[in-house]
Amino acid sequence: MALPQRARGVKVLKAVSSPLRLQTLNLLFDKSALSYTELMNALKMNPTRDAGRFAYHLKFLLKANLVETDADSRKYYLTDLGKMVIDVADRVEKKALKPKGMLVRTSHSTLEEFDANKIANSLIREAKMPPDQAQKAAKEAEKLLLKSKTKYLTAPLIREVVNAILIENGQEEYRHKLTRLGLPVHEVTTLIESKDNPQGAATMLTKAGATVLSEYAMLNVFPRDIADAHASGAIHINNLGTWLLKPNDVMHDLRFFLQNGLKTMNPLQLSGKPPENLESALSLAYSVLLHSNSEISELQTIDYFNVFLAPFTKDINPAAVKENLHLFIRSLNHHVNAGISVNLTIPALIADKPAIGPHGKPNGKYGDFTTETQILASLIIEIIAEESSPKPLLNPKIIVKISNETLTNDNARALLLKAHNVAAEKGILYFAATATKEGRYIAFSGTGNKFEADLTGDWETDTLRTGSTGMVTINLPRIVHESEKEKNKFFDILKERYELATRALEIKQRALRQREKATLPFLTQNASGDKYFRVENCSNIINIAGFRETIETFCEQNKNQQGKTEFAAEIAQNILTIKSKAGRKHGKRSFPVILQSVEASERLAQLDIEKYGLAKVRFSGTRDKPFYSTIKRLRIQPGNILSITPESLETAEKLKGLSNGGNLSVIELDQAEYKAEDLMNLTTQLLQTQTVEFFTYNRAMTYCSNCDKSWLGTLHKCPQCGAISTLTVFDRFNSS
Repeated sequence: MALPQRARGVKVLKAVSSPLRLQTLNLLFDKSALSYTELMNALKMNPTRDAGRFAYHLKFLLKANLVETDADSRKYYLTDLGKMVIDVADRVEKKALKPKGMLVRTSHSTLEEFDANKIANSLIREAKMPPDQAQKAAKEAEKLLLKSKTKYLTAPLIREVVNAILIENGQEEYRHKLTRLGLPVHEVTTLIESKDNPQGAATMLTKAGATVLSEYAMLNVFPRDIADAHASGAIHINNLGTWLLKPNDVMHDLRFFLQNGLKTMNPLQLSGKPPENLESALSLAYSVLLHSNSEISELQTIDYFNVFLAPFTKDINPAAVKENLHLFIRSLNHHVNAGISVNLTIPALIADKPAIGPHGKPNGKYGDFTTETQILASLIIEIIAEESSPKPLLNPKIIVKISNETLTNDNARALLLKAHNVAAEKGILYFAATATKEGRYIAFSGTGNKFEADLTGDWETDTLRTGSTGMVTINLPRIVHESEKEKNKFFDILKERYELATRALEIKQRALRQREKATLPFLTQNASGDKYFRVENCSNIINIAGFRETIETFCEQNKNQQGKTEFAAEIAQNILTIKSKAGRKHGKRSFPVILQSVEASERLAQLDIEKYGLAKVRFSGTRDKPFYSTIKRLRIQPGNILSITPESLETAEKLKGLSNGGNLSVIELDQAEYKAEDLMNLTTQLLQTQTVEFFTYNRAMTYCSNCDKSWLGTLHKCPQCGAISTLTVFDRFNSS
């Protein structure tokens, strides 16, 4: 006959009235299941002397339905009623003891009384831990905190205690999910007190936010092998702090905005009116760059800048045009905190394309504005020269696109000579070769990323309104050390690293496409159903760091330059083979390249020195500031006629296959003085070789703010006033 409900309750209370029986229940709660012998040992009872007494108490718990046994394992465990009794007993104990002073400062900036149930709930919600295990961990954490007699707790401290318990219990997978993201107090203090915050509070907030998002990506986004490879320095995931949120590069198409006007997400700035004159067109271009700034990690490029703006300068006095352009360039340099490149085309490659004029209306073809196109390019080059005196203007980057017509047209050649005059004096312009028919619509960003009609065959779809998803850099010298210079092993490891890099980039591209409306609201705006930015057409860049150092280390016993060149070619060919085999899996726009990455080159070199020692690692730079090479350098050969050394050209030819997704060759001018005509002749030679597509003449310059004057080379003391602290060295490629 079933016991009345009140009688069953009395029996349960009677069962837990014995300290021994309650202790037994607590043991089973903590350990999940124990055998008869294990229970006696845990209770420190003698199997001979106390067997009868223990059997009596255990039978009492079984009859009260608080404990049951598993016939197969012969172990005892709590019933649901037993677990409920333990929970009630804990609450009664807390009420009876009334521990005071256990206050918690929460992450919401409030003070609350400590409650172990909140720990359990967090474990269930955040770490997806089974409720039984969560309750046990919470109870253990409570015991530790009570034992410590801590009167003032914080949420991070409680989380640390819980994480320590999870590690001790071998529950690493739950600890991983429960990890708190953020900065230690010391690092926050250092960030606030740092003088290296050019934008003040905005820089501090950006750095702090990037740190949290970097940790989030490492813990919750990347598979363990990718995260470990980045952390160890086998690869470097560039711009980790914005990995899930922003593309690296964007190639703008001004025509979209010249035709549709600017639509921002701010209702107060909502304007669909196309520009009506040059001033409003430049204002619109400035606004596009300003609004895009927050949605791009590295650089944004406006291609065909002088071509698309040419219809707005018809019949306008060049002096008025220059004044508007001067204001535009100064505004970009002073107020847009982002990398920007502006492409000038000499002459217009797209002469047969419909032109968009004032008010967004059709206005003939761009070929009708050849004179205006060249005037715009000439004025911009003049402004860059003026703004670079006395110190170089590095933002925006100016890219001069050279075609066959440029070399045969007298006006275009005069413009090109003017550009080379700036290059000879300041070394700040970039030159893009589009002399071949196949390269007619190639576009380059200021970082060296290359875009051509390789997806649909349509240059507008494939080169504009797209960009670069991101970059992962492979630490090539690390592979030399890991392979112990065994060639087959070297290439096997290289293949593994390449695979890791492509997977990391696929994760980013997938994340951008899934969240583009939330994270890229300006770039993904549309007009009449036509979305502006095409995330799906972006390229994925696998960068190679330390190519030169790898060759020197691997071939250090081989003094023959030919042997080094052949090994360089072998590495390049293997990379292309890996890329080709992975092509169907990873898509057409996944490219291996050698491009500048200061962030990666410095970090990877430093990690290798820490791992292998200064004596074993070959690096560039100094001991205080080591780095790996991430750019292609071309050396000028001494002589009456300027030319590139045969070794440089041979190496460039061998590595040409690593240029499909991007390339940038740097021609060092050192401290010698050069004539614009000589550099222009050298440029013509390079175009004829068809080996070098995108290049720049680099000059290191030192600027003294006290004298407001610049000198060639890297100086440690001002030649004019003798000051030291007033000097700033401008060298775009001194750390990569």
